[in-house]
Amino acid sequence: MAIILRLDRVMADRKISLHELAGRVGISNVNLSRIKTGRISAIRFSTLNAICEVLGCQPGDILEYRPDEGDE
Repeated sequence: MAIILRLDRVMADRKISLHELAGRVGISNVNLSRIKTGRISAIRFSTLNAICEVLGCQPGDILEYRPDEGDE
């Protein structure tokens, strides 16, 4: 996959736990854990918006694009 999720890095920088962020965003710990570990294929813009609002960051702080090996 060419999109890398950096939520764990941003959470560590902000010193916020998975449980606290999930509660403030309004999603389950399981779903936030899947986002954090990159085991998702899609994310709702409303969820991304809420995460960015709580963490005080931009979507680009959480998402990184890397071309696949064969795409270069």
